[in-house]
Amino acid sequence: MPDVAGQVSRALRLAPPDQLAEAADRAIRAALGASRSEVFIADYRFSGLWPVLDPELPDAGFLSCHGVAQRCFSSQHPVLDAGENGRCRVYLPLSVWGERLGVLLVELTGQPDPATVRVAQDIAGELAVALRAADRETDRYRRARRRERLSMAAEMQWDLLPGRSIAHGAFLLAGQLEPAYTVGGDHFDWSVDGDRLTVTVLNGTGNGLAASLLTAVTVNAMRNARRSGGSLVEQAELASDTIFYQHRGSRHVATLLLELDTRRGVVKAVDAGSPHVLRLRGGTVTPIALEQQLPLGMFAETRYDVQEFAVELGDRLFVVSDGVYAAEPAGQEPYGERAMARSMRSTRLQPATEAVGTVMRELHAYHVDADLRDDAVVVCLDWRGSGRADDGCER
Repeated sequence: MPDVAGQVSRALRLAPPDQLAEAADRAIRAALGASRSEVFIADYRFSGLWPVLDPELPDAGFLSCHGVAQRCFSSQHPVLDAGENGRCRVYLPLSVWGERLGVLLVELTGQPDPATVRVAQDIAGELAVALRAADRETDRYRRARRRERLSMAAEMQWDLLPGRSIAHGAFLLAGQLEPAYTVGGDHFDWSVDGDRLTVTVLNGTGNGLAASLLTAVTVNAMRNARRSGGSLVEQAELASDTIFYQHRGSRHVATLLLELDTRRGVVKAVDAGSPHVLRLRGGTVTPIALEQQLPLGMFAETRYDVQEFAVELGDRLFVVSDGVYAAEPAGQEPYGERAMARSMRSTRLQPATEAVGTVMRELHAYHVDADLRDDAVVVCLDWRGSGRADDGCER
C-alpha cells in the first residue's frame, strides 16, 4: 500500500487551518476509496461529539452513528460498524499526546483488512496533530465544541489550559473544569519536562471575570518561574509576590503545586491553600496529609516549604478544588464527606480520562443536576511506572 498517511499529511499541511476536515475528506476518499468521512469534535463537558463537516446533519443521521463514535472516544480504540449494504464505518480516535479531541469516521465500501485499519489510524493521528496546531488559527473547531455561549471568564480559563489530558509512558493525566461554560477562578495547569511532571491546581478567590484575571496572573507567574528553571518553591514564591504587590493582600489564590519525579515515583508538593489530593490505591481512597501553608498572595515575601510523598505502581491521585469536596447542596452533608470517595472508588476500571468525568457527573447528581454553586476542578493522575502499548480494535 502506498504511503497514504504521508499523502494525507501533505494535504493537511497545504490546507488552510479552517479547512482541515475538507482536506482530510478529499485525501481519504482518494487514498482509501472511502465513500465519506466526518470529523466529530468533543464538547467542553465531554457530553457529546459534534460533526464538523455537516453541522446541520439531521438528528436521525447524527444519532445513528453517535453511540458508536462515543464508544470509540471512550475506549480510544478503532471501532468497526458493518452496515447492511456491505459498507463499513470505521471510527478512529482523534488524539494527540493523550489528549482526546474527537473521532474520525471513515466509511468504506467493504470490510477493511487490518492493514487498512492501521493506515486509517495513521491518518487519524495526522489529522489530530493538525487540528491541535490549527486551534490557535481558527475558531471553527472551538465553535463545534461549544453547546452554548461561554462567559468571558470561562473563555479566558479554557484558553489558559494546557490541554485536558496527556499520556506518558509513566503516567496518564486528565483534568476537567465545571461549570464548563461559566467557570471563573478555578483552574489547572501542567507541564512535562524530561523526568519531571509539574501539576498545579488553583482556586482563585472571587467570581466571574475578576477571579479569572487573578488566576491568569497566577498561572503565568508560575509558568514564568518554571520556564526559567525555577524550582517548585520558586514558582510558588514568584506567584505569591506577584499577586501581593498587585493586590496588597486583598486577593489571594489557594494553590496546590505538585512535581512528580517520573524516574523514582516521588512527588514534591507545596500546599498553599484549599485544593486537596487523595490517593486511590486498590479500593481505598485516602487523603494525602500535607501541611497547609498560606495561600499565594496573602502576605509579602511569603516563603514556602516542600513536602514529599511516594506513589506506588497502580496508584491513582485525584486533586480536587473546594468546589468539589466542600460542595454542600441544601439539606445535605458536604460532597467530600462520603459521596466523593464513593465516586472515586467507582472509577477503578476507568482510565484517568474517563475518571474525571465520572467524578464530575456524580457531583452534578449530588446537586440533583442543579447548577454548581462554586467552580470545581478535578485532576486525575494514574501512575503507571512504564509505558504500555495496545493497538487493538473494538468490534
